[in-house]
Amino acid sequence: MGASPAIVMILFVAVGCFMAYPEAVTAKHTGITRHYTFNIKLKNITRLCHTKSIDTVNRKFPGPRVITREGDRLVVKVVNHVPNNISSHWHGVRQLRSGWADGPSYITQCPIQTGHSYVYNFTITGQRGTLFWHAHISWLRATVYGPLIILPRRNESYPFVKPYKEVPILFGGGPNVSDAYTFNGLPGPLYNCSAKGKARETYLLRLINAALSDELFFSIADHSLTVVEADAVYVKPFETNVLMITPGQTTNVLLRAKSTAPNVTFLMLARPYATGMGTFDNTTVAGILEYETPSSSLKNRPLLKPGLPAINATNFVGNFTSKFRSLATAKFPANVPQKVDKKFFFTVGLGTKPCPKNRTCQGPTNTTKFAASMNNISFALPRIALLQSHFFSQYSKGVYTTDFPAFPLIPFNYTGTPPNNTVVNNGTKLVVIPFNTSVEVVLQDTSILGAESHPLHLHGYNFYVVGQGFGNFDPENDPPKFNLVDPVERNTVGVPSGGVWLMHCHFDVHQSWGLGVAWIVLDGEFPNQKLPPPPSDLPKC
Repeated sequence: MGASPAIVMILFVAVGCFMAYPEAVTAKHTGITRHYTFNIKLKNITRLCHTKSIDTVNRKFPGPRVITREGDRLVVKVVNHVPNNISSHWHGVRQLRSGWADGPSYITQCPIQTGHSYVYNFTITGQRGTLFWHAHISWLRATVYGPLIILPRRNESYPFVKPYKEVPILFGGGPNVSDAYTFNGLPGPLYNCSAKGKARETYLLRLINAALSDELFFSIADHSLTVVEADAVYVKPFETNVLMITPGQTTNVLLRAKSTAPNVTFLMLARPYATGMGTFDNTTVAGILEYETPSSSLKNRPLLKPGLPAINATNFVGNFTSKFRSLATAKFPANVPQKVDKKFFFTVGLGTKPCPKNRTCQGPTNTTKFAASMNNISFALPRIALLQSHFFSQYSKGVYTTDFPAFPLIPFNYTGTPPNNTVVNNGTKLVVIPFNTSVEVVLQDTSILGAESHPLHLHGYNFYVVGQGFGNFDPENDPPKFNLVDPVERNTVGVPSGGVWLMHCHFDVHQSWGLGVAWIVLDGEFPNQKLPPPPSDLPKC
């Protein structure tokens, strides 16, 4: 791969991502059933001296913690009391034969309308760690989100030192150019946004990037962090002073407190990593870490500030992401497929669409507006949920087509001089995958309208990141370099510079511009390999 700001990622959609998980066939439910009720209600929230009415869950921002264990069944009733349609997505949960509970509006369900409710019912299988839940319609996840904490099964321990305390930290940031980023819904140390620690103790920080469109660097002054889990999958531990976390990603880190309580206050800082040309919130959000001491107030203590990489530090990001490796132990194996049944090559990037008549658009020119695409297809949401259309064989009614191109129809120098024509095609085109298929996906960033980061999230499944690099993918020389031994297993990957499943950019602005594709995973032969009928309360469009 030649030197270029654009990055290509190679994924094995694996552990049977489009195959049958062994647990789906053989495991029996051994956990308990946990019930939650989410009431979607408006609440006035005051931040930075302004009060706004926002959508919330149970009048909390961020929303309530959902705490469960591996093997438990979650039953969550979502009741919509606001004027907006709503749906809830359980980000990163492997939905084994429970696709009706995945949540993206117009993909696996129609949204929940005002005054209606829907019960999400699914089992946590083969996962433990940190995920999160969020609204999956329009940009409502700006305020409708919260942590999903999956503890190990009872009588099972972490594969690392048991922490003294566990602390979720949710990074937030609104659409367009927000006023500020947030830690747990708060914009800085002038608010109740601090954490107290004891000397010599080990803390588990559950980091969740719930910001709509911002990748973030994170660091704590004069403290190193040990990464132990990513996207609810244990990883080989490694130390770092700075993390980069994309929207949709979760990372668990161990913070080892100092041996004696210092009379110093430490700042926790987060600010964006950005490579595109668009405007964004170029601010820094701060939290405070202080040690419990019998004397000395916060105001009298010296304040230490961590250093963070430059805002466009792509080399740092590439080096950081390459450190992630699966544990690959007997108990937590890396079951990477050693053969591939289907290969896909997806170009990922921006483009344009003509501006509607009698309107002025803020695209590259006054006559165009921004669009995003994969293989030059900008995904158009249907008016009927795709999973219902597929299950009831409504393909002939024109809801979608199954001709999404497996490779770019017009190859070009993806990271070189962009083509003159930047107009993308529009359509609801899907990819069809037979049951028990192993898939290789190459995600190729493009330089059309500038190379830019794209955190890609796959619903319902995990995948292995077997390779990454700069420039154009080389189909002859790059595959021998793939890591098929202990690649990291994720549900969301940053591509910097049976049912229907959505794969989309987790920059909400890019998703709204059409950066996504849906996959139809066909049923298998046996009853436990088939998608069951939809629940009776499935929302109607």
